[in-house]
Amino acid sequence: MSDKNTKGAPSQRGRIWFEALSANGKPVAGLPDSVRAADIDLAGKPARVIAVVPDTNNRFPRARNGEVGLLEGWNVARAVRDVVKADENSTEKRALIAVVDVRSQAYGRREEAFGIHQALAAAGAAYANARMKGHPVIALIVGVAMSGGFLAHGYQANRLIAINDPKVLVHAMYQAAAARITLRTVEELEKLAATVPPMAYDIGNYAKLGLLWKLLEVEQADAPTTPDLALVRDTLVAALADILKSPRDLSCRLGSETRAASVKVRKLLREQWA
Repeated sequence: MSDKNTKGAPSQRGRIWFEALSANGKPVAGLPDSVRAADIDLAGKPARVIAVVPDTNNRFPRARNGEVGLLEGWNVARAVRDVVKADENSTEKRALIAVVDVRSQAYGRREEAFGIHQALAAAGAAYANARMKGHPVIALIVGVAMSGGFLAHGYQANRLIAINDPKVLVHAMYQAAAARITLRTVEELEKLAATVPPMAYDIGNYAKLGLLWKLLEVEQADAPTTPDLALVRDTLVAALADILKSPRDLSCRLGSETRAASVKVRKLLREQWA
């Protein structure tokens, strides 16, 4: 998978799936055009859906194609924190559903000058805080989940769910950047990816790492059909039920055979530091 497959016109998948899931919901007002949020009913349970979407008129040019920048980081954090604050004294904590299609964090001088690291950290911390306070957090990966964008929006979820589709990619950086850093060619990295799952970008190899809770087969990832939407909703409901009977940490991501060494190292560290 080369970088050419992630360039071009901004992906609208995040917007499409957000609108499909929130069709009968109540939009959250006061957010910038690049951040969407709505309160919905999920099988009788309240939930808030949040997405970062492209905005060609974004005041920060580096964040016009679906990247998570300054406005996006702070406002995702706000959309999450408002739920936590509103439900502070409630016995039933609203679920948070992050619809993920983010190209990366926004790279730019203005972003660096105004503290993009703080904006993205605020978003990630908001999700983590919500999760630890009992809010079920689910990430639905429908497109690209790349770099700091994914860390800020989605990676702190109790459960990661992805659509099995060639356009669904997950990694720390694009291949051209990885090639420069490792002093290899893109072709060499692709050869490594064939035998080393962590080097690959496709969602199938990512699933082998044990991080996904479910990998879904849909008919039309770019234009979900009624059965597609029903499948995703049913999976979200099942994830919600699974979360409510499980620990609030992210230990569920260590269940794959490929993570056996990670489990062993964590066990030994706990024993030594107990």
